[in-house]
Amino acid sequence: MIDGTVLTAPALQDISGIRHGFFTREGGVSKGVYGSLNCGLGSDDDRNAVLENRRRIAAHLGADAVEDGVNTVYQVHSAEAIVIDAPFAPGTAPKADALVTRTPGIAVGALAADCTPVLFADPAAKVVAAAHAGWRGAVAGILEATITAMETIGAERANIRAAIGPTIHQPNYEVGPEFEAQFIARDPDNQRFFTRPSPDARPHFNLPGFCSAALDRSGISIIEELGRCTYANDSLFFSFRRKTHRAEADYGRQISAIVVA
Repeated sequence: MIDGTVLTAPALQDISGIRHGFFTREGGVSKGVYGSLNCGLGSDDDRNAVLENRRRIAAHLGADAVEDGVNTVYQVHSAEAIVIDAPFAPGTAPKADALVTRTPGIAVGALAADCTPVLFADPAAKVVAAAHAGWRGAVAGILEATITAMETIGAERANIRAAIGPTIHQPNYEVGPEFEAQFIARDPDNQRFFTRPSPDARPHFNLPGFCSAALDRSGISIIEELGRCTYANDSLFFSFRRKTHRAEADYGRQISAIVVA
C-alpha cells in the first residue's frame, strides 16, 4: 500500500463504487531523483522499482492485479482515447493519451510530470477515464475525445464529472511569444490564458485553465481543479521543467488513476 500523500477530488470521492487517486511522488521504493513513487516505465529508473510502485497504486485502489499495476498508454500528446475491457499485456500499451473503461477492477491511469492529468467518471453508468493533456494534446482535443469515447460505452455527457489533477501552473509556465501567437491565431479568446508578470516579460500560459475551459465547452457541468502546481512543490511532485532548469539527468512521473470497484 501507499505510505505517503494521495490526493483526491471531492467531486469523485463521493461516487459509490468508484475509487481514484492523484498520486504524488511519496510512498514508493525508487531512489535518487526518482524518489520515491516513480511510475514512469519510460524513465531510466530501475524497472522493478517502477513496477512495484505501480502495483502499490493498484492495491491502494483495490484494482485487479496486473503485471504493470495500472493500465497506461504510450503517451504521445495526441487526441486518441481508447476504450478497454481487459488489461494490457506487458509491453503492448498502444500510443494514445486517454483510457476509458466500465469494467470493474481495471484501473486506468495517466502519467504526468507537468502536463495535466484529468480523471473522469459517470456515477450512473459507472464509466471512468484517465486522460493526459499536455498543451499539444489539449489543443488537439484529447479531453473532448475522452468524453466521446465514454459516451460510446454508455456514459451520458450531462452526468460526467471531471477532476483536474496536479499540473504546472501559470506562474511557472513561461512560454515564448510564438507559442502565445499560435493560440491566439487559433482563437482570439485564448488571449485570456496568457499573462505577463511585467510589460517586458515573456508570456505565461494557464494550462489547467485551458483544459477547464475545454471541458466546460464540452458540456461537463462538474469540473474540479485540485490547484496543485507540480513545478512549485518538489517534495510532492516530479516536474520535467524543474528537472530541465536544474540540469538533472532524468525525472520521474506521478500517476493519476481511477477504477470501477
